[in-house]
Amino acid sequence: MVSILVGMVFCALLSGCGYTIGGPYRGDARSICVEMFTSKEFRRDIEFELTEAVKKRVSLDTPYRLAPRSSADTILKGEVLEQNVAAYAPDRLSRLAREKTVTLAVRIEWKHLRTGQVLVDKPVLLQAADYLPAAGEPENFAREKAIDRLAARIVQQMYDEEW
Repeated sequence: MVSILVGMVFCALLSGCGYTIGGPYRGDARSICVEMFTSKEFRRDIEFELTEAVKKRVSLDTPYRLAPRSSADTILKGEVLEQNVAAYAPDRLSRLAREKTVTLAVRIEWKHLRTGQVLVDKPVLLQAADYLPAAGEPENFAREKAIDRLAARIVQQMYDEEW
C-alpha cells in the first residue's frame, strides 16, 4: 500500500502541473541588452519612456536577464518612427473633438550576438490608445498607455515561433 502511494506521489512530481521550464521563449538565449531606442519624432523623451517600459516588461514577463552589450546573448534595438494624434467625434456645438487617439509606430530588431542571426525584424509595429480630452484626460495619459501596450507587444515578439 505504501509503495503504491509513493509511486503515485513520484508520478505526480514527474508530471508536474503542465508547466515546462523555459516556456515559449528561446532556449539559446539567456540574456538581452535593450539598447536605448532612437527617435525620428520631435516629441521629447518618448524614446526614453519606451526603452524603460520594454526593459521593465523583459524583466517581469520573460526569463531573460538584462545585461550590458558586452555580456549579453542578444540585443534588442528599436526606433520610434512616428507619433500621430487623430481627432474623432466632434461635438455638434463647439466643434471640438470629444475623442482622440495617439498612435505610435516603431521599428524593432532583435539579434543574437553570438550567431548574428536576426531573431525578430519588424519594420513597422503600430499601437494606438484613445483618450477623452473633454473628460480631462491629457495626451500624455494616452501616450503612456500606448507605450505600455507597445512594450508588451514588443516582448510578445520574443516568443519562439518553433515552440
